[in-house]
Amino acid sequence: MSTAKVGAIELYYEEQGSGDPLLLIMGLAADSRAWLFQVPDFAGRYRTISFDNRGVGRSSKPPGPYSIHEMADDAAGLLEALDIARAHVVGVSMGGMIAQELALRHPQRVRGLVLACTFPEPDSDLERQQQFSVSQFGGQITATGEMQIDVQALDPLQFFQHLLPRVFNQSFIDRELPKLIQLFSGALEYGFSLEAILGQVHAVMSHRTTDRLHQITAPTLVLTGDADLLVPSANSDILARHIPGAKLVKVSGGSHGFNFETPDVFNRHVLDFLAGVG
Repeated sequence: MSTAKVGAIELYYEEQGSGDPLLLIMGLAADSRAWLFQVPDFAGRYRTISFDNRGVGRSSKPPGPYSIHEMADDAAGLLEALDIARAHVVGVSMGGMIAQELALRHPQRVRGLVLACTFPEPDSDLERQQQFSVSQFGGQITATGEMQIDVQALDPLQFFQHLLPRVFNQSFIDRELPKLIQLFSGALEYGFSLEAILGQVHAVMSHRTTDRLHQITAPTLVLTGDADLLVPSANSDILARHIPGAKLVKVSGGSHGFNFETPDVFNRHVLDFLAGVG
């Protein structure tokens, strides 16, 4: 258990395994423990680094809003602090957006790139989802796109319960709800800042890379589930179409959280791909 000073913030990270470096970048509102079903498999082949993004877990939670640009710079700064010149990078959801920007802003840092259940920019459906979610929490989005929510009146578990049916298949929720509640409750253990989470949401909704994806030079796997309700798989079609030489894999029945729901499938696709990256 370690922290690294990156710019003005502290990033909590963990390392397991040995070999070529592999950096794991998690999504919105989740900390590094959400990789619990990946790390044992990945660490069998790689020096596997997972970390808490700014705003969650044991990392700093500065006031938002955040940007994907600065979160990508956080990831690059962590690699610098660990004296890692170049690493494979796997990002899911918001982590996949951070991974895109990492590959664009710091191309020399990225060896192989996996972009899972993510998008290059929010489409009209995702913007409608945001408006619905904000209204569910008693807030509103202003004409300038600013979210206005009374975070003092919002229960953090209510936030996670709202996300559950968008992230996981209902059959998985019914079967594994105690495990999921345990996972999300764990996110509160080190201090949960709804202000910081809204900072992450702002970063996600401001993310734009479509017109720059052709500049990505790292070998890339675009991985998605075809039953993803939160970030529909059509977004992965766009990523794969714009990134030169990208490989696209769609997992049948895969939810947004398929790295958690079907880790054997997720892990196999990632490891098989990275094994072929020179």
